[in-house]
Amino acid sequence: MMYEWIKVFHIISFVAWFAGLFYLPRLFVYHAENADSELICKTFETMEYKLLKYIMNPAMIATWVFGIGLIHYVGSAGWLHAKITLVIILSAFHMYLGVVRKKLINEPSKYTSKYFRYINEVPTILLILIVILVVVKPF
Repeated sequence: MMYEWIKVFHIISFVAWFAGLFYLPRLFVYHAENADSELICKTFETMEYKLLKYIMNPAMIATWVFGIGLIHYVGSAGWLHAKITLVIILSAFHMYLGVVRKKLINEPSKYTSKYFRYINEVPTILLILIVILVVVKPF
């Protein structure tokens, strides 16, 4: 019974985390495209900050906590090691977005909206790979 509850909370937290990982780079696109408007930039800065600090960070932490809790029930397996590696990469990407958010405030011309459109695909690719590993368990 405990396994199912931990799994439920893990799923809820990673869905919230991925929602933020999909949305924050999209906000960066709009932020970069409106770099010449101080009022619009201030609005995006507030949205980006709140999304990262109040939704994404707690969701990432919860995902890790519940995921580690599930390891007790799953045991050690090759697919799990690969999944953890991808989640570490995803966490690094999350941290990178936090760094970019600050740089976008101080150096708005450093990034283009096209760049943010490209990096917006990173969480999608990682999500696909993680789901394949969890469902198919190829090794």
